[in-house]
Amino acid sequence: MNIQTYNQIVSFIWSIADDCLRDVYVRGKYRDVILPMTVIRRLDAVLEPTKEAVLQMKKKLDEAGIINQTEALCSVAGQSFCNTSPFTLKDLKSRAKQQQLKADFIAYLDGFSPNVQEILEKFKFRNQIDTMVEADILGAVIEKFVSPTINLSPNPVLDDNGEVRLPGLDNHTMGLIFEELIRRFNEENNEEAGEHFTPRDVVELMADIAFLPVADKIKDAPYLIYDGACGTGGMLTIADERIHQLAKEHNKNIKTYLYGQEINPETYAITKADLLIKGEHVEDENIAFGSTLSNDGFPTMNFDFMLSNPPYGKSWKTDLERLGGKNNITDTRFVVTHKGAPDFKLIPRSSDGQMLFLANKLSKMKHDTELGSRIVEVHNGSSLFTGDAGQGESNIRRYIIENDWLEAIIALPENMFYNTGIATYIWVVTNRKAPHRRGKVQLIDATNLKSPLRKNLGNKNCELTAEIRKQITDMLLAFEENEYSKIFPNEEFGYHKITVERPLRLSVNLDKENIDRFAEICVEHKDTSLMMLIEKVAEKYQYTKVKDFNLFMKELNSIAKELNMKLPTKRLNLIKNYLAEVDETAEKVIKKIHKPGKVEANPLYGLFSVNLDGKEVVVEYEPDSDLRDTEQIPLLYEGGIEQFFRDEVLSFAPDAWIDEQKTQIGYEISFTKYFYKPVQLRTLDEIIEDIKALEAETEGLLHDIIRG
Repeated sequence: MNIQTYNQIVSFIWSIADDCLRDVYVRGKYRDVILPMTVIRRLDAVLEPTKEAVLQMKKKLDEAGIINQTEALCSVAGQSFCNTSPFTLKDLKSRAKQQQLKADFIAYLDGFSPNVQEILEKFKFRNQIDTMVEADILGAVIEKFVSPTINLSPNPVLDDNGEVRLPGLDNHTMGLIFEELIRRFNEENNEEAGEHFTPRDVVELMADIAFLPVADKIKDAPYLIYDGACGTGGMLTIADERIHQLAKEHNKNIKTYLYGQEINPETYAITKADLLIKGEHVEDENIAFGSTLSNDGFPTMNFDFMLSNPPYGKSWKTDLERLGGKNNITDTRFVVTHKGAPDFKLIPRSSDGQMLFLANKLSKMKHDTELGSRIVEVHNGSSLFTGDAGQGESNIRRYIIENDWLEAIIALPENMFYNTGIATYIWVVTNRKAPHRRGKVQLIDATNLKSPLRKNLGNKNCELTAEIRKQITDMLLAFEENEYSKIFPNEEFGYHKITVERPLRLSVNLDKENIDRFAEICVEHKDTSLMMLIEKVAEKYQYTKVKDFNLFMKELNSIAKELNMKLPTKRLNLIKNYLAEVDETAEKVIKKIHKPGKVEANPLYGLFSVNLDGKEVVVEYEPDSDLRDTEQIPLLYEGGIEQFFRDEVLSFAPDAWIDEQKTQIGYEISFTKYFYKPVQLRTLDEIIEDIKALEAETEGLLHDIIRG
């Protein structure tokens, strides 16, 4: 179908709302009638050629007393659905009385098979019938949709000479029409115009990326294709068309089975209708309704190819609560075993659940086939770098890269999608990398590969033409470095996050004024005996400042023992909080002393050899939380963590050490780092020439001003 016919149909359907609904519905509710009626007319048009045969078969089945008739009637209809009412939509347009029209229209809707009934239920379309009947517009709406000036049937309309008067409407174009209508309705309501679907040029690129790298490995076999955020189903249908095309080019006879899940009832209904019309190898239960994250529709299935554009920047807090809360999630899609850790968590922030859709697909990969699985998914930029080491987003990146599943990431141009102008990226993930790709990741910068649109569609102001799509896929297939393509070892994107500690240095102020203040604190805490103990220690030190907290504590413990007093944590905290003070000139506070020979000294990790009372012992110092810092060390840093620490930390803080228990591995990917092109600065000669030109232009101006 050409673009002119497509535009005519979209404009015609769009005009029905203005012509029939304007005085009955507010603009935000037009879609409640137009979208389901478009689906109904599409189904109706598909069934028209076999209507009489279906009615005849139903009569025979009724006479034979057969109750379960759906399968036989669908077979006669030549579709996976049917309608057993005596009416078509064209029959209903001539009713003179609204109540008769209502009764016949309801009977017509009731005549659809159960799979269509679910579609109507998700649209909540029956709720609109009384409104349209009361306003006397139901007949007008039906008459518009069966107008001879448009054709929503897949079959062409011929004129009296047998020539094509109106071309047939294939499923691909029907999907485009649905999506354009949704985009327009959402735009009218100031909603996100493309929340539920992806521009077809992007989908076609994703399909090429999914199939072209393995086109020569496709066999005469069945293949399962899955989209966990399927919207109106466009990604599934285009992927299906593309793999069949490639199979035909390679003389292969394949079967495909499409699976999807969608949480929005309206778009779910459109997907079900689209796939019902498509028919072949599509089972009724292949499209699941509900949240993919908290109610997986296919928990035991694995798929060959998975493509999605999940929602990004969208809270998944409700799903999080349904899964048990962040600390209690046990779903094996999101809590996995990795590098010996049995509870490695792939759980991102509750404010953005986009990467969980990717984790969901990872759990559905096939590991026992030659092709394994290929995943192609669109994300925004936050999926590249959001999340610190050990957090969910970073863990997902780590899980993918350390398993050597990340094949490539492709940066798309801005303003490529209907609902956002932000940067977007296509992730390409597979558990069957080609041998020459193993251990490596390809980054492709396609941000400048675009063709401008003559007219914006929402935020979308550019497109990926067939030539541009080929240019991108050729770079992916070639796996070579150039201006737009860079190749890195997996470890390039990983880093160690270390926690750098420095010792706490405390002095104890035992002057009279401070002791008096501490006495008041002891009274407040009803601990006068502690005050008595401190008075004795202060006398010992003659009410001066003690620069060594360790010596102070030694003396404190000695006197406490003499007085048969205990020093629980509460008392020690009072002393630290109200008598001691941080003092960079004081001695380091010892946290723990190890028995000689039990632990070896290792200053890099906080185990220091010191002489105490004439004995060499290994001690650990109390860290100062205010001086605590972190460092990110690339996995590929020559010499590793210890060399980095010597080079970059000890030269500035010689008393620092690494808290090894807190060291974590993180992964992040920065396109800017690898593809940034600095703006070329003007040369000094050019600047001098400009200054001279300005001087020439203003010569005598100051003299004129002064003289004037």
